[in-house]
Amino acid sequence: MTTAIYAGSFDPFTIGHLSVIREATNIFDKTIVALAENSFKNRRIDSSLMFNAMNQVIKGCRFDNQVIVRRFQGLIADLAIEEGTAYLIRGIRNGMDYEYEESIAKVNESLGLKTIYIRAGYLSHVSSSMVMELYKYGRDISAYVPLPVLQAIKDSNSIKLRTFQVL
Repeated sequence: MTTAIYAGSFDPFTIGHLSVIREATNIFDKTIVALAENSFKNRRIDSSLMFNAMNQVIKGCRFDNQVIVRRFQGLIADLAIEEGTAYLIRGIRNGMDYEYEESIAKVNESLGLKTIYIRAGYLSHVSSSMVMELYKYGRDISAYVPLPVLQAIKDSNSIKLRTFQVL
C-alpha cells in the first residue's frame, strides 16, 4: 500500500486543499492530511476547530476511506518515518509556489523523502490568506471553503471582522 503525507497549516482549509487531496487519492492508496502545529506561527483559526472541520469535510467525500486527518508537531520527516512513507504531497498554484516548495523539497530529499507536486489548476487563485482577507472585510467566502470550515471560522474567537462607521 502506497501512502503519502499532505502537510500544512490549513489556516483555513480551502477548496484548493480539498482538490489536492482528491487528486492524491487517485495516485496513492492512503493519504495522511497532517495539520501542522507550529508554535512560531500565530494561527488565525483555532487548530481544534479546524481539525474537526477538516474531518467533517473528508467524511463527506467519496474517498474518505483513503484519507486520515491528523495533527502533528515537528519535522515532516519524522512523521514520514512514523507512517512508513517517503512521499510528500505539495500543492502548487503558480511559479512562486514552485520556487518556494522546490527549496523545501531539496532539504526533504536529503532526508530521503520524495515530493510530489499537484497543480491547483483552475483553483490557482484560492489561498488561505486571500480567504481570510475577504472574511476580515465581511465578504462571502462560501465559494472558497467547505461549509464545516466556514462554520469553524465563524466559531473562532481569533477573527475580528472589520466594521465600518458611517459618518
